[in-house]
Amino acid sequence: MTTDFDWNDIPLILALARSGSMSAAGRELGVDGSTISRRIAAAEKALNLRLFSRDTMRWNLTEAGQVFVRYGEGVYGSVQSMLLASTREADSLAGPVRLSAIDFLFDHWLVRHLPAFAERHPEVEVQLMADNQNISFTRREADFALRLAQPVDDAAVLMRRLGEIGWAVYGAPRFAGLPREEWGAQPWIAHEEAKANLPEMRWLARLEPSPRIALRVNSLSTMVHACRAGAGLALLPCILGEDEGLVRLSARAEVFRELWLLSHRDAGAIGRFKVVAAWLAQVYEESRQRLCT
Repeated sequence: MTTDFDWNDIPLILALARSGSMSAAGRELGVDGSTISRRIAAAEKALNLRLFSRDTMRWNLTEAGQVFVRYGEGVYGSVQSMLLASTREADSLAGPVRLSAIDFLFDHWLVRHLPAFAERHPEVEVQLMADNQNISFTRREADFALRLAQPVDDAAVLMRRLGEIGWAVYGAPRFAGLPREEWGAQPWIAHEEAKANLPEMRWLARLEPSPRIALRVNSLSTMVHACRAGAGLALLPCILGEDEGLVRLSARAEVFRELWLLSHRDAGAIGRFKVVAAWLAQVYEESRQRLCT
């Protein structure tokens, strides 16, 4: 690397790598596309490397560009953390905290605990982001995430296993009292086939007689509504309890899935993040029986 390289170009390179478009990268960073183009050209000249190639659709990373971005994300995330930790914000119990999770966890569990948290920490602004896709803590796309499986690698992530969540068989009231040996003969609501490796789907595949899938959905909340409407039986989180409009057929949890709390590795140094992490762990412990049985 030559001394002519401008480190301020790192976020521009990362933005173009994410979007594949000069104009989209410019909009993300609040500059015009020509500035992005000029700075990328200057960075490639300083590095004496070709970072991007262009086809008819988008800008694509070269092999050298892929290596640069892999390290560049870590460098840029560390710089952001350094700047954040160097300000008073690091000790403040005020400001936004972004929490990502599948919407079901928000709707049927976490939101009922938020008023008590807000009363204790009125200046912390909790932002709930309903999403179950992989997010980058390096790029600060979220501060925390609740996930139902151990996450993929992220250089900036800290992982904490909170515990488990149980799944049980539910149905509309017309299925009340249905004996277990007749479950396989009923219509079922299932996830899309792309999620065949989920523990719930593997359990359903082992059910005998082999069940008829009447409906497939890509949202757990949609599955609850379809089950309540009588479209079929469904394996749903035990947190539903005795949900209005549904009856639980399982005497105990049929499947368990791990609940993981993810955060940026620097979250422990920031006041408002520490209180949110402690609150999430406490809420899980208080709800453990309801979540698992």
